[in-house]
Amino acid sequence: MVTLAEIELVQLKGVGKKLAQTFNKLEISNLQDLLFHLPFRYEDRTRVHPIAAFRPGMHGLFEVEVLSHQIVQGRRRSLEIKVRDQSGFVVLRFYYFSAAQIKQLSTGVLLRCYGEARRGKSGMEFYHPEYKVMVAGEKNKIPDTLTPIYPLTEGIQQPRIRSLCAQALSWLDRADVQDLLPLLVRDEYQLPELKYALAYLHRPPIDADQIAMLEGRHICQQRLIVEELLAHHLSLLKLRLRLREHPSLACPADVSESALSARLLSSLPFDLTGAQQRIFQEISQDISAGQPMLRLVQGDVGSGKTIVAALAALQVVAAGGQVALMAPTEILAEQHLLNFQQWLAPLDIEIAWLSGKSKGKVREQALSDMREGRAQVIIGTHALFQEEVEFNNLALAIIDEQHRFGVHQRLSLKNKGLKSGLHPHQLIMTATPIPRTLAMSAYADLDTSIIDELPPGRQKIETFVIPDTRRNDMVGRVLKACQSGCQAYWVCTLIEESEALQCQAAEDTLVWLQAQLKGLKVGLVHGRMKAKDKSFMMDQFKAGRIDVLVATTVIEVGVDVPNASLIVIENPERLGLAQLHQLRGRVGRGSLKSYCALMYHPPLSNHGKERLTVMRESNDGFIIAEKDLEIRGPGEVLGTRQTGLIEFKIADLQRDQEWLPEIKKMAPKVIENSKLTERLIQRWIGRRRQYGEV
Repeated sequence: MVTLAEIELVQLKGVGKKLAQTFNKLEISNLQDLLFHLPFRYEDRTRVHPIAAFRPGMHGLFEVEVLSHQIVQGRRRSLEIKVRDQSGFVVLRFYYFSAAQIKQLSTGVLLRCYGEARRGKSGMEFYHPEYKVMVAGEKNKIPDTLTPIYPLTEGIQQPRIRSLCAQALSWLDRADVQDLLPLLVRDEYQLPELKYALAYLHRPPIDADQIAMLEGRHICQQRLIVEELLAHHLSLLKLRLRLREHPSLACPADVSESALSARLLSSLPFDLTGAQQRIFQEISQDISAGQPMLRLVQGDVGSGKTIVAALAALQVVAAGGQVALMAPTEILAEQHLLNFQQWLAPLDIEIAWLSGKSKGKVREQALSDMREGRAQVIIGTHALFQEEVEFNNLALAIIDEQHRFGVHQRLSLKNKGLKSGLHPHQLIMTATPIPRTLAMSAYADLDTSIIDELPPGRQKIETFVIPDTRRNDMVGRVLKACQSGCQAYWVCTLIEESEALQCQAAEDTLVWLQAQLKGLKVGLVHGRMKAKDKSFMMDQFKAGRIDVLVATTVIEVGVDVPNASLIVIENPERLGLAQLHQLRGRVGRGSLKSYCALMYHPPLSNHGKERLTVMRESNDGFIIAEKDLEIRGPGEVLGTRQTGLIEFKIADLQRDQEWLPEIKKMAPKVIENSKLTERLIQRWIGRRRQYGEV
């Protein structure tokens, strides 16, 4: 028996090649896709209302006779149709109409209409109601189920998609619907079979709980949500099992005093925290096993992830492998370069640098050192995965703030390690805490480590919210902080995406602050500066030769100046919580009591108030991340719009998070059946599964 997925859309009456291409925009190419394209709300068209019963804002079905029609020339040209029933008169108004429509809506024609009543120039009016011409003697049956409203794209209207879904539903008894949720799972969670759930959701009875369906809580929706979440989870588990089948360079741990890691630890002016030691042990075990490591290290701003990465790099170098560390911005990559040079150069480790700005002989030398294996640790930006970049024996890829990279870029870096026939280990680091909800689904295939301990001596950053009408008070506070021997950041943000405008705002702020803060040295750093000018300015600030650094959000990650104790962030209401938390993390990096001023432009929206309240009340990156997820959704928080990793059709991670622990429990039972697992993954993920490999 043919399956729903094997029946192409063109097999439905009224679907030609052109319409099928339009449906492709909605990722619909067969009957399974069409039936999984669920309505987002419903309308009650099961009762005809008299015109006199309508009030402004009320939606409903009504039957009328056309009295007259005319084209009215006003501010906008419109077609005005006067109609009546036994209870009164009303106007139907169309701003978009055709000659055929005018002809169709002639005097005496009977219409069944559905729309929303509004106040108009002639009294009660319906703008662009849906209508159907009723032919005398024909059966004009009123629907006996709620009417579905589907997500659309240009070129498809509601009546068309409804009629096609009705045709598709008629195939439920003729085709193999493939109920892929095992009976044991359905029984345990009392979930309906797929055929019933689909029929119900496309044609709910009049007494259906519309509130539950709007909120995604209806048992028939839950049936599909569970299947989709399970498919995603299984795809990640399969991927992990497949990855484990590949060989990797085994990098055994050396516990002797002469080991590179032991020599680095003895040279440090600080001791590792308990959390850092624990996580290095976890990484050390992973990379010694000869199977590819895939580990995510989460650590709040300033928790010391970089030293853990450096220790992992040394263990790989000692085994003869190369290490690549990739960061999303020049500033962050340069920060890593400085740290690694300081820690590894005394151990005679060769470090290469590669960024988009590396040119000429310098670039050629770096590429040659990487290709020939002279460079043991390579640090850079997205330039590391350009086509001409070759590694000699890439055994460990360290990716910092990985959600900022497109998935194709990360895939190509991983593939560069396959030259030797071995798969590189992957260590993914983020200071943007990933909410538990997302970590359980998007990163189900990763081992996760959390550095949940800040280095000793770090103090909580005190955050306060202030309107920009008190800008002069803020300047006074900056002056006071600098006179006491500390330094400050002043961050300029703009709602426009234009980097040029952001830089202009920063330059204007620099001139203004220089006039206000006489006697203090004020510097500037922004994304349009040359790399060497940026580095020079940052070095000056680090060395204490600049008191106040005016910057754009380019300083969000990778800037470490322990003497900076105050950060002023302009227009914080325009930034996401994760970004604000990162910016705030530029201070509080030493033992000084530190402050963050969020200087907003009144009035604040409700969302803006909510975000700034969270920032004021919490320093915990994970609480902030959960709130960020709630406000912005998973695609924004993880940057996954570009990854194809969490593009759910029906499930919603935030709404459906209580299912995640249950999915984790049911997955091992299902994965034993490889055929079933493959079908589930194919149904819900299809071509996107390779993206999970990063």
